[in-house]
Amino acid sequence: MRTVILGGRGFLGSTLAKRLPDVLLLGSAEVDLIQPTAVEKLRSLIREGDALVFASALTPDKGKDARTAMKNLAMGEHVSAVVESVKFSHIVYISSDAVYADDANPVRETSCASPTTLYGLMHLMRERMILVSAGKTPVMIVRLCAMYGTGDTHNSYGPNRFMRTAVKDRVIQLFGQGEEQRDHLHVNDCARLIELCLKERFIGVLNAATGKAVSFMEVAQMVAAIVGGVEVKGQPRSGPVTHRHFDITEMIKAFPLFQFTPLEDGLRALR
Repeated sequence: MRTVILGGRGFLGSTLAKRLPDVLLLGSAEVDLIQPTAVEKLRSLIREGDALVFASALTPDKGKDARTAMKNLAMGEHVSAVVESVKFSHIVYISSDAVYADDANPVRETSCASPTTLYGLMHLMRERMILVSAGKTPVMIVRLCAMYGTGDTHNSYGPNRFMRTAVKDRVIQLFGQGEEQRDHLHVNDCARLIELCLKERFIGVLNAATGKAVSFMEVAQMVAAIVGGVEVKGQPRSGPVTHRHFDITEMIKAFPLFQFTPLEDGLRALR
């Protein structure tokens, strides 16, 4: 079975591709999913029976406004048109935990999907687009928590940014005192989970998270210890403290032998 990865040149897509035997990687250079011409272009490249991983999106670092959300929805519209007309063997849609309400703790697959950001709302709408368009084709929706790892270009607040600023500036800046607790998933672990979903033709919804939330202060302190000679500094907070915890019972049921990369090991590999 060949796997077509939309977003195949990105952080997750390129990591996943290394784990699969037969892949077609499609990035924006090959097919610009925002443009209507993407529909016919994809139809010309995809074969009946392919598996599809839809991992392409403009992430919040590219914009959090309505314009960016509409571009992402245009991608969803065009991919959905292809899904309606091509018989895929399996579809995996890469979503985000941003679809859940901010106060949904602990987050479970059955938690209310009530996004408070345009990014989260966009992913929820694209999930529905794919499910409606897929018909009887098996669909797996993977909702990611924050990812980190070598090759990340997003520079979002968290492990990768902390490591970059620690090495370059010898300082890590935190919001407040870094009280917020988050789950951090290594990109290699995420790729392994998606690989297993493809192999087993899983359907439904899966939260990709380790189940172990730590504070940003703890992450910063780990990075500072690894690099050495780094100052961790707090700064005035502009918003309230929020936490996110995951109940990964369903993931353990699906993959009882799965072992996550310990956070400290993953951080050391960023050097």
